[in-house]
Amino acid sequence: IIERQAIHRGTFRSVRELTAKIREFINGWNPRAQPFVWTKTAEQILVKADRKTTSNSGH
Repeated sequence: IIERQAIHRGTFRSVRELTAKIREFINGWNPRAQPFVWTKTAEQILVKADRKTTSNSGH
């Protein structure tokens, strides 16, 4: 969420500037945060995470 809403494609001149942006996001997010609604079971998520990738792309 933070990457998509606050820092995606951002240009930061320093770590301090990036840190400030992250803290700004957190301070705005926390008062309105709600629990996630999962659309898949834990088992479905774990099966997908355990899939092996192959490098047979040919390039």
